[in-house]
Amino acid sequence: MKCLLLAMSFAFSQSGTAMAAQTFKTQAGPVSAQTLARGLENPWGLAFLPDGAALVTERAGRLRLLEGETLSSPLEGVPEVAANGQGGLLDIAVAEDFAQSGTIYLSYSQPGEGGAGTAIARARLIRDAGTARLEDVKTIFSMNRKTATTQHFGSRIVLHPDGTLFFTIGDRGDGKRAQDPKDHAGSVLRINPDGTIPEDNPFARDQNGAPEIWSIGHRNPQGAFYDPMTQAVWTVEHGARGGDEVNRPEAGKNYGWPVISYGRHYSGLKIGEGTQAPGYEQPLHYWDPSIAPSGADVYRGAMFPQWQDDVLVAALKYNLVSRLDRDENGQIVGEERLFEGAFGRIRDINVAPDGSIWLLTDERDGAIIRIFRED
Repeated sequence: MKCLLLAMSFAFSQSGTAMAAQTFKTQAGPVSAQTLARGLENPWGLAFLPDGAALVTERAGRLRLLEGETLSSPLEGVPEVAANGQGGLLDIAVAEDFAQSGTIYLSYSQPGEGGAGTAIARARLIRDAGTARLEDVKTIFSMNRKTATTQHFGSRIVLHPDGTLFFTIGDRGDGKRAQDPKDHAGSVLRINPDGTIPEDNPFARDQNGAPEIWSIGHRNPQGAFYDPMTQAVWTVEHGARGGDEVNRPEAGKNYGWPVISYGRHYSGLKIGEGTQAPGYEQPLHYWDPSIAPSGADVYRGAMFPQWQDDVLVAALKYNLVSRLDRDENGQIVGEERLFEGAFGRIRDINVAPDGSIWLLTDERDGAIIRIFRED
């Protein structure tokens, strides 16, 4: 726990210079923010290790280890990525049995025939003699149609308590692909840790859809998490001009894009059939105008009891965190906007084991920022 205590007590840049804490007003009272590290190129995903260290991805294709005040050099063994546009090295997740197996999962834009597509890799993190690297790297999922477009790769990974992996893929800039159940684009997908197909997936036993697909009709979900309160995976996805959505994807269901939407095309024209149509699911919440949501998490911790079970959403537009207040049934009943304009574009948000909240800023000189309360 030494690394965790160092991270909780101090904030350092890569050069080791302490950063002064900032204070912000919230509905739960004043909170503090400290920069733990800087100098990351467009950091995208973060995951905590059992000893309090953290792994962080950079979209350009690098993986770093943050131990206390020390940010490592890029780790060896990361898969080749297509680092163009919104593509690159994206999300990271740590296996439940990491202490024994050292297993992690990465999502990334994989180069290949036709262009690039979202892929999932499994690897083993090796730490010895003060260094770290990846070994036994294996791609366990590869998107079934790669294209030259450089946007809407998704892509978040969620480790479900049933042992399966959920992950998201955007429509790759071509909305009609999200309505094709045989196309991985615009979908939430589910596989086993070795890449095989769970038998209870909606298309696992028929030819009507790709067997990895869980749900379709998603535009570009860049936020996803498992919610213990509702015992379900939730997703947060970009709309176009308005119409960002929070969804709770269910097996085999269609979430509407681009047939229905609460937004409009960037030209201002109407999207599809409007906001509702038979056979398409409604979002749990939507934003209009758009906040450009990215990473998301559910708050479970002791540091901010007033926020227990609320949904926290990182936003690229307006540079803020959206806290979605929920009632005892898990329904979204209100919103508080936090840190607007304070840190820049916020790409990811994670609740740490100690109950603090860690942010990643999507900048060429990106930062890891810790939100905490001083007793």
